[in-house]
Amino acid sequence: MEEILDLIIIGGGPIGLACALEAKSKGLTYIILEKGCLVNSLYNYPVNMTFFSTSERLEIGGVPFVSNNAKPTRSESLEYYRRVAVSNSLKLHLFEAVINITRKESSFEVVTVKQRYTTSHIIIATGFYDIPYLLNVPGENLPKVTHYYKDPHFYAFEKVIVTGANNSGVDAALETWRKGAEVTMVIRDNEIGSRVKYWVKPDIINRIREGSIKAYFNSTVAAIREKEVDINTPDGMVTIANDWVIAMTGYQPDLNFLQKTGIELSADEIRKPAYNDNTHETNVQGIYLAGVICGGMNTHSLFIENSREHAIKIIEHIIIRRL
Repeated sequence: MEEILDLIIIGGGPIGLACALEAKSKGLTYIILEKGCLVNSLYNYPVNMTFFSTSERLEIGGVPFVSNNAKPTRSESLEYYRRVAVSNSLKLHLFEAVINITRKESSFEVVTVKQRYTTSHIIIATGFYDIPYLLNVPGENLPKVTHYYKDPHFYAFEKVIVTGANNSGVDAALETWRKGAEVTMVIRDNEIGSRVKYWVKPDIINRIREGSIKAYFNSTVAAIREKEVDINTPDGMVTIANDWVIAMTGYQPDLNFLQKTGIELSADEIRKPAYNDNTHETNVQGIYLAGVICGGMNTHSLFIENSREHAIKIIEHIIIRRL
């Protein structure tokens, strides 16, 4: 007979892992379905990234996170969550994207790129790092344009444009400049972003003031070509020579996936999914949300440290419902 799992967790990030740890501790049968690698979003962070949070605030399932410094790095976090998965023998199905979810009376059929599953409950913990905001300008599809910044060495001695002035944009600008790139920042607002890490913000401001990094404020990219870029500035159109464009424009959750499952979204620009704050169950009975996806387009309200408790609430509600 077909196995009916108690729970399928969609998303193998820190919060998905936290849900799996809680499910396992309560004796539920479960699997995690992740469309990429383990903690795929963290893997796509820049190689030199340092977290805002201290290591203990990133811990899940009571497993200690020890780092060399007060604020852990990307590489330390990848190793920590890998050790959590290994030491707890979590049931992970990596590189297995979910295509469709269908209600089948008292259960759900979950179809992936590899197979079909039947489950009584679903937790969606898919984060928001998969869909970049586009510049929507001519030339954005050129190979020289990327929405994911990884390693600064690649850009050594090249002419680089960085769009955006929040943490990812500032990190990309500073790191590539330190590797010898000629860096120009194109910033929509009139100043560096207010959320930029406090220990980094003075650095970027000083580099701009001294002229080491050129910055166009209140400006946008108008068009991208093989060897140059047009920039709309308050003083008119400017064209500069360019080799690479690092578009740090931010990311958004896949809310269309939620709508396909029947989850309602608010009518305003936040498009917040409908769920119960106490149980995290959505308007679709048996489907729960965990992590930053709960905030809809407000992706800066939830983080690992204030989303870990979602796992406890959800699993507790599933256990009560089964009694």
